[in-house]
Amino acid sequence: MVHALIFAGGTGIRMNAKSKPKQFLELHGKPVIIYTIEIFERHPEVDSIAVVCLENWIPELQFQLQKNLIQKVRVIVPGGKTGHDSITNGLKAMKDFAKSSDIVLIHDGVRPLIRDEVITKNIAAVRSYGSAITSSPALETEIRVEEMTRVIEDVPTRANMYTAKAPQSFYYGDILKAHEKAEKTGFKSIDSVDLLNHLGRRDLHIVPCSRFNLKITEPADYYIFRALYEAMENEQIGDI
Repeated sequence: MVHALIFAGGTGIRMNAKSKPKQFLELHGKPVIIYTIEIFERHPEVDSIAVVCLENWIPELQFQLQKNLIQKVRVIVPGGKTGHDSITNGLKAMKDFAKSSDIVLIHDGVRPLIRDEVITKNIAAVRSYGSAITSSPALETEIRVEEMTRVIEDVPTRANMYTAKAPQSFYYGDILKAHEKAEKTGFKSIDSVDLLNHLGRRDLHIVPCSRFNLKITEPADYYIFRALYEAMENEQIGDI
């Protein structure tokens, strides 16, 4: 089986929203997180969805799921202090219905422009390679700096550079064990690819995606999402 784990347990401090966390900001009366969940809801290969949500906003999420006729959500659990903790909470909650050999796609609740074909390619990549890290090619020069002096140490070749995005997909048993190992040592990862790299896994496989598979983090991201979504809805631009 294939499961989606959608985590939206953060408060979104950088968004500077006055009344709502970023995942509940609305476009045409619908929260961002529902736009994200709907993509996995309608994908024919996704069997179930687990959602990690800010605890105080779980009742609102439940209301929105019912209002928008979402059927695949099996469990909603409270988020943790960090994104890493939120994913751990979600993976643990999935033990009741996910098998070790099942596939899980881990996705940001505030990344609502993920395309169906990228989900399909993630699932296929896990079956072929054991992992799928959705990534977009670097479009500008990336540099690495020395932490203390801020002096440039290296300028990697752009052709070999990608930006890791989501979903990041694995066999459920593999990623659950990785989070259990991290829990024992106290390591907190930025995302799943960071965690597995820390644990020494070097065979992670990328799935290319558009640079418009954006994460809504700052106010400008929301306005870009709104513009792209409305342009697609009005058929002013093709698929992104």
